[in-house]
Amino acid sequence: MTTTGPFDDLDGFRVELDHAAARADIVLDRPPLNVVRMPQRDQLAAVFAALDADEAVRVIVLRADGKHFSSGGDIPGFMTRSPEQLAVLARNVAAPERCRQPVIAAIHGYCFGVAFELSLACDFRIVTENALLGLPEQRIGMIPGSGGSARLARMIGIGRTKDLVMRARRLTGPDAHAWGIALDCVPEEELAAATDALVDELKAFSPLAQRTAKKLLNEAEDAPLSVAIALEGEAYGRLRSSADFAEGVASFTEKRKPVFKGE
Repeated sequence: MTTTGPFDDLDGFRVELDHAAARADIVLDRPPLNVVRMPQRDQLAAVFAALDADEAVRVIVLRADGKHFSSGGDIPGFMTRSPEQLAVLARNVAAPERCRQPVIAAIHGYCFGVAFELSLACDFRIVTENALLGLPEQRIGMIPGSGGSARLARMIGIGRTKDLVMRARRLTGPDAHAWGIALDCVPEEELAAATDALVDELKAFSPLAQRTAKKLLNEAEDAPLSVAIALEGEAYGRLRSSADFAEGVASFTEKRKPVFKGE
């Protein structure tokens, strides 16, 4: 495990990179509430980009040390940025979405504001039974500014999104699971094991097929049905010539587990 090179001198978080396990963990570690400061937003985007370029990393996990995932952003820090700078903050928070690898957010305790928005840009969310999630910006005369309301509306519908955003509601872990925001809801002591199990499950698939599926689903989300189907067909056709697909067919025929290489 290493935390060197581009992962030095990080503001409020660290990177645990394990090439042997084909896994990277981005760990929020600014106790006690893991507040996300302005420089941290830029660094998080840079770290996700660096991990995206690392072919040895199959899965990325976003998690946190301490009692809470994160209480959100550094509120006074917003006053140090111009309106133009604030208008583009969403690009940094969208970094997990741009990664080719699947990204899992493992959430416990508070997950508010930009932390919730960051988790919504991940592919999977596992929450604990004691988790509280929300976009509380209305309480300070503001709205979510990093994609939170837009992603939620596509995920859970406009009515429930208005309920959360306009009332600054806190959503419990079980409710987040019931509403489809979270993949699973587990006791806090089982969060690490549930995350590890999902990492292992995702690593068993072809990395090429996984990355293709993620790219396709993201790009086709807002497309008309006919366009989405066309994009799917093009991606399906390209994968036909991959070594991983040939291995998948062979393993199916030979009734054995496939050995995928991402080729």
